[in-house]
Amino acid sequence: VNAKDVATGKDQKITITSSSGLSKEEVERMAKDAEAHASEDKAKRDEVEARNQLDSMVYQIEKMLKEHGDKISGSERSDVESALADAKKALEGIDAAAMNSARERLTTASHKLAEAMYKSAQPTGGAQAGGAAPSGDGAQSGQEQKKDEGVIDAEYIDVEPKKAG
Repeated sequence: VNAKDVATGKDQKITITSSSGLSKEEVERMAKDAEAHASEDKAKRDEVEARNQLDSMVYQIEKMLKEHGDKISGSERSDVESALADAKKALEGIDAAAMNSARERLTTASHKLAEAMYKSAQPTGGAQAGGAAPSGDGAQSGQEQKKDEGVIDAEYIDVEPKKAG
């Protein structure tokens, strides 16, 4: 690269050369290594994904159990706790299939917890929503009418023909 300062007339030159490049043989060797270890890489990726999913689920279920555990029966709670224990044990290992199995069991057990949460919340939540709905709709529609006064509703036609293709 050459650069010349017009005002001073100084000329500077920089040459860039590669000091350490890979030869074709090294590139080919690395590509063969990558192909040879592709199945190992896939297995490791599957393990990491299973671990992350299960770890996230364990955290969420523990939090849900702590907050809403009193809303389920003792047997359902013990099922969830047992599934959590199995999941934590699976997280200690490296077997992706065991982690996926533990995640499925934990999912099934957690559905009971979620079902109990919604059943206990439904009677009180339904009555509140039903009682508040008529007054809320009337007030809200009045506000919407005020906001919509400056809005003009219009239609348009696309005058350019559509191109086939």
